[in-house]
Amino acid sequence: MSISQEQSIQKLSEENAILRDEVRIARKASDITAELVVKQFVKIEEILLRLEEKANAEEKLRNELTCRLKEAETREVELDREKTRLEQIQVAAINMMEDISAAQREAESATKAKSEFLANMSHEIRTPMTAILGFADALAEQNTNDDCSPETMEAARTIKHNGEYLLSIINDILDLSKIEAGKMTIEKEHCSPVRIVNEVTELMSIRAREKAIAFDVEYIGEIPETISTDRTRLRQILINAVGNAIKFTDNGRVKLTVSCRADNDNPYLVFDIIDTGLGMTEEQVANLFRPFTQADTSMTRRFGGTGLGLVISKRLASLLGGDVVIVKTKAGEGSHFRVSIATGSLAETNMITNPAVTTDYQPKVTQHLSNYTPDFSKRRILLAEDNPTNQIVIKRIISKTKAELILVENGELAVNRALEALEQSNPFDIILMDMQMPVMDGYQATATLRSKGYKGIIIAITAHAMSADKGKCIEAGCDGYATKPINRDIFLQTIDKLIPRTDSIDKSVSPPSL
Repeated sequence: MSISQEQSIQKLSEENAILRDEVRIARKASDITAELVVKQFVKIEEILLRLEEKANAEEKLRNELTCRLKEAETREVELDREKTRLEQIQVAAINMMEDISAAQREAESATKAKSEFLANMSHEIRTPMTAILGFADALAEQNTNDDCSPETMEAARTIKHNGEYLLSIINDILDLSKIEAGKMTIEKEHCSPVRIVNEVTELMSIRAREKAIAFDVEYIGEIPETISTDRTRLRQILINAVGNAIKFTDNGRVKLTVSCRADNDNPYLVFDIIDTGLGMTEEQVANLFRPFTQADTSMTRRFGGTGLGLVISKRLASLLGGDVVIVKTKAGEGSHFRVSIATGSLAETNMITNPAVTTDYQPKVTQHLSNYTPDFSKRRILLAEDNPTNQIVIKRIISKTKAELILVENGELAVNRALEALEQSNPFDIILMDMQMPVMDGYQATATLRSKGYKGIIIAITAHAMSADKGKCIEAGCDGYATKPINRDIFLQTIDKLIPRTDSIDKSVSPPSL
């Protein structure tokens, strides 16, 4: 073989080797590329899987959001309905409040009208009662000079008795009105329950003797020497309760027992009133504590009265921390009532047993405390009163005191006379000012005098007896207060308490406080 052939063969072998290397490299590159492609496909599949999962999550979230949106829309509809319902309730509440306010205004108006009616009724009745009782006293006083026949004296007593009975009815009505209006004032003080019982016993013994029935008082166990209560109201309760028992007992007896008990360390007095009178049926008991209602209409016809006594007593007892209840009753066999009142603390009081019972009270029909006659010599009193009859009654009372009395018919004249006397350095010691007069009433007259610097004593005289009347008079500038019908003793005591004690007193200065 030639050299050229060998070189050609060698060259061809080299070229084949190179080609094989290239093929080998190509195969290797192809294998690497395939592996990369596979890996890329795996990554793509992973990405697609994640995208699918994300899409599913988004779809799930979208579905949840759609559900929540629907729920929110539903809730919004419900809230709108609830809002509408609340608005309706609010409107109804506003209407209800308006109705309540209107009803309250009507009730207040009715209460005011009732109070005004009672005040006017009191004034219209008390004013003539001043004349009736005043002249009855005047007739009775003449008995000391033997100027009156027995028939005249009996007539005077009858007038006085019936006048006082009528006055007690008026007072009962006013008391009930004050209690219902929440204006009844209770003035607690230390007082002796035995003394109060004795006062009631003395008065009730007379009524019992007039009906020829027995009246007994018994103390059971230890009784406190003093208690803290309103003695006037307690006395009123017992007089009503015992008086009622005597009223409805024609035969037999009435017994009052007094005892002291304690409930959870709260001591209270118990007054048991037991009678052998008419007694009551269950139906009658049901009406017992209703205002203006007696056991039945036949009771009213037979015994009279308004049916207020026990009602007032029960409500007063409640104000005193107790009650009035019926323990037992039976038609034809009598009744047992129980009155209880709180005593207050007994830590510093003595306890006594078997206290003395006083029953020797003697009526003083012809006496109206007429022995009390202060000396007002050299005193000048101005009376402003438009009623001629009341002028006469008051003039008769004042005349006994030896005071100089000047009369005027209305408040305007009272203002003029008072200021004129002051300018003349001869002022009045007292002005007695009727509060309801024509031209200018007593309130206006008193306020006018005070506004002009008048410092003298002014005592209000009024037939109004409601709880706010005294305050109204004092607010107008009055120093004292007296009600009609005139109680001679209290009237003179009020004047005597306020009238200046020396002739040289300066009337331009403020009067002493009560």
